Amino acid sequence: MLRRLYQATWGRIAAWGYDWFMSATEKAGLTSRRRELLADAEGRCLEIGAGTGINLDLWPESVESVVLTEPDPHMFGQLRKRVGRAPRSVRAVQAPGEQLPFDDESFDTVALTLVLCTAPNPAAVLREASRVLAPGGRLLFLEHVRSGDPGVARWQDRLHGFWFALGYGCNCNRNTLATIEASPLRVERVDHGEMPKAPPIVRPLIWGVARAGAPPTTRA
Repeated sequence: MLRRLYQATWGRIAAWGYDWFMSATEKAGLTSRRRELLADAEGRCLEIGAGTGINLDLWPESVESVVLTEPDPHMFGQLRKRVGRAPRSVRAVQAPGEQLPFDDESFDTVALTLVLCTAPNPAAVLREASRVLAPGGRLLFLEHVRSGDPGVARWQDRLHGFWFALGYGCNCNRNTLATIEASPLRVERVDHGEMPKAPPIVRPLIWGVARAGAPPTTRA
């Protein structure tokens, strides 16, 4: 009962205010980081956990198609409005990252930006990303993570419950890079930095590329 009430009230507020809450961070450099990451996208593209659609205008015009998924009904409502105003053809699908309604090898590029911190089962999301990627396809990721500084990491653990409630299910202390490395995807590149103008417990940031399995060798 309390969970449903929390989702119905704070979920609606979180979806309505997300773009405003992130605006200073986006203007201070996060939007540029998103754009640089998505510049590597090609072919048939999927974004898992698209939220309000904050990445919508950052996808390269050269890609073949873009599909955006989002599980939360309040976020999806904002996403659908944004997609409806988009000058390009984009499809929005309400679906959890752990159970994507797409066939195997349906996409050449999958993107995750600030998603694995909130996903109930990030390992399952990565398995699904691997499944829907064509052989050799790329996962583009940008995530805030557990700090490598023991002092900051301790504060992330102490404030986890408070931040989880305030951030509508956001986990500030997940070792997301280790989860990606343990997935079926092969990490090709990862960079470390900070999310600008963000609270210290969600400031540590990683971004990079992971690759789906290479095509099988053709036998003569």
